[in-house]
Amino acid sequence: MTAERSERERYILDLLSQDGSLSVTALSRDLGVSEVTIRSHLRQLEQQGLLARTWGGAKSVSIQNVLDRVKVQEKEKERIAQAAANLVQDDDRIMIEAGTTTALIVRYLTGKRGVQIVTNSLLVLTYARANPDLDVILTGGQFHRESESLVGPVAVSSIRKFNARLAFVGTDGYTSDRGITTQFAEGAEVIEAMMERTEEIWLVADHTKYGRAGFVSVLEMEQLSGVIADAGLSPETTEVLKAVAPRALIV
Repeated sequence: MTAERSERERYILDLLSQDGSLSVTALSRDLGVSEVTIRSHLRQLEQQGLLARTWGGAKSVSIQNVLDRVKVQEKEKERIAQAAANLVQDDDRIMIEAGTTTALIVRYLTGKRGVQIVTNSLLVLTYARANPDLDVILTGGQFHRESESLVGPVAVSSIRKFNARLAFVGTDGYTSDRGITTQFAEGAEVIEAMMERTEEIWLVADHTKYGRAGFVSVLEMEQLSGVIADAGLSPETTEVLKAVAPRALIV
């Protein structure tokens, strides 16, 4: 194995350890090699038992626990979550999509009264247990272990029974031209349903998510009410983001 090939495969495994899944297209762009080359790397790593190939990408065979993923870019996620919580008012109705950053919002709702939350995130439920002032409605649906979420037709149908002022959603990656994306279609369906039933939909995502594209496109940037990101974005990226997002809060 050449040193260059070894470096690329290390990069792939490092990315999997953080996100749990990845796409051939994004890897091809990030590493500057063809999709054929990426598929060759994935095939070799699968033969070594280090990952499992999927349609259009790969996933980890030992998915990092979602609670561990909260610790990745932890300070940035905390600032983003706090800024999102500041948008919530007493007696608000909100929706929170599954994700490590979105779930943290609940921890900053202390002191707010009468807030009702509709969510497909089991992690949100875990955080909300400590706050008796929150009224949490958990959707049903199929359990998606990698994201600690409930997805599928039952989850989507549940969301469509409610109306809310705000929705907070996450992403596996987003760009100014491709919008927000995810690695699995069921997650996209949940976000689309939340957009239909809320007045405002906000993307909350740390700077490492910008410039990456997941397998499934979900929303264009112009469809969002706003974006909350951290100051880890470069000044150039911040300017691009502010140009395409209706409102961009950098914290």
